[in-house]
Amino acid sequence: MTGSVEDDSADATALPTTSDGRPPPPARGDAVGSPTSRAATRQRRRLLLVGAVIAAAFVFLVVKGLGSSLDYFETVDQAVQSKAMLGTKTFRLEGLVVPGTIHRSRGGVDFVAAGTRDRVDVVNTSNPPQLFQPDIPVVVVGHFVGATFVSNQIIVDHTAQYVAKYPKRVRAPNGSTR
Repeated sequence: MTGSVEDDSADATALPTTSDGRPPPPARGDAVGSPTSRAATRQRRRLLLVGAVIAAAFVFLVVKGLGSSLDYFETVDQAVQSKAMLGTKTFRLEGLVVPGTIHRSRGGVDFVAAGTRDRVDVVNTSNPPQLFQPDIPVVVVGHFVGATFVSNQIIVDHTAQYVAKYPKRVRAPNGSTR
């Protein structure tokens, strides 16, 4: 019986084949641990990592851009209350120009800016804009030196809403009111 009996143990370990004797095509999801599956997993992880880096960069740029584009200012009252915390840090100070306090000089203009409760002496080292005058709100950029606010820029509120609200306060460069 040795010649005609086939060995069944060889068939048990044989790889499956199609009817024509070739191995079958790989299944849709390759077996876990196969080289193709590991490569796909690595590719997916790389894409997720790149996507996460791009998303983080986008969020960083949006937050950084919004933070620097928003221009905050302190009112005179707020600045006086938090003068110790502000120190010599440069910031924007908003107040109303007190009538009778404007003193023009060759290097700029000195005046008093008022809030609802407090007043601050302002020394500005640049030429003020044409609309700068008493009794209008201004924003000055600078820092405290002692009790004086030293500024290098004056920004005058001259929106249409302000002109409509205070028509007698706004004068044309020739001195006439509008």
